[in-house]
Amino acid sequence: MKYLKDLRIKINAEEGCHAKHVVTVPVKETFKGQTVWDGDVEVFDLIGHPKALRCYAWGHPVEDAAKEREMTVVLEIPPVSSAETAVKVALASKARLNSK
Repeated sequence: MKYLKDLRIKINAEEGCHAKHVVTVPVKETFKGQTVWDGDVEVFDLIGHPKALRCYAWGHPVEDAAKEREMTVVLEIPPVSSAETAVKVALASKARLNSK
């Protein structure tokens, strides 16, 4: 599947290691009763990464015609220990960046 291949390429480029897809995990994140994120997170085992054995990655379409989708990669390093916590950390990071 092209999507998984694109995520592997992104992981390799960002983290300098190889990735093997393990599983797809559906995640729904809510805040104050509202859904803030709902989608599938791809779980990858990392081969040759100095700090992490696993990462979580996903993509979503963007309005920018030059890009097919925006991809996010989060390493399994505490506090990240699952697909759910990877999404929470990514959302919090994005919120901090947008508030600056």
